[in-house]
Amino acid sequence: MLGSFANGLAVLIGSLIGLLFKKGIGENYKKILMDSMGLCIFLIGIMGATKAQNILLLIVSLAIGSVIGEYLKIEENLDKLGDFIESKLVKKKGSIAKGFVTATLVFCIGSMAIIGALESGLNGNHQTLFAKSIVDGILSIIFASTFGLGVLFSSISVFLYEGFIAVAASSVKMFLVDSVVSDISSVGGVLIIAIGLNVLDIKKIKVGNMLPAIFIPLIFFILKLMYFKVIH
Repeated sequence: MLGSFANGLAVLIGSLIGLLFKKGIGENYKKILMDSMGLCIFLIGIMGATKAQNILLLIVSLAIGSVIGEYLKIEENLDKLGDFIESKLVKKKGSIAKGFVTATLVFCIGSMAIIGALESGLNGNHQTLFAKSIVDGILSIIFASTFGLGVLFSSISVFLYEGFIAVAASSVKMFLVDSVVSDISSVGGVLIIAIGLNVLDIKKIKVGNMLPAIFIPLIFFILKLMYFKVIH
């Protein structure tokens, strides 16, 4: 839990800094920093996506996961949660919900969040999450100065999301072989690419509705083990 706590704290501190200097950061600087971070996010996504060991499983995971997420309306519910927080704090709607959803998706999706939380829960290695904390801290300054207060609340999402994975990891340790971890990372990488496209305003993609795809490789591996156990 130390790694997830550090990551959440980094987002919180970064958000406070971004809010503090919101008026001191020119729009041209915000735009160029957002574009540069969007490119970095895009590159991180490509690096994660290339870890795929089973391209067919990657395609199936994205297809099935996206259908499940669309049915559950995950992104719409995230929007509603952001709107609810916003309605309790300010009268003017728009920025808090967008900031909360955007930051939550950027900080929670991807190989660094998943692998880092898994390493933290399985063997107490927090180095990946510590590195991610630095990146997220910088991004949260930019996000908070652009989107406002909603980004600050994403620190809670980061802590709960990564903390849950870390705690749950011990119960599925036997299933987290290298191939499964690689396939999960590749799916996360594709979703990070989609986030990069969103940040760069190239195309609006409902990445939140694709979240279930991350867990399909693990489910597939468990079902495969059960099948071989039955036939043998």
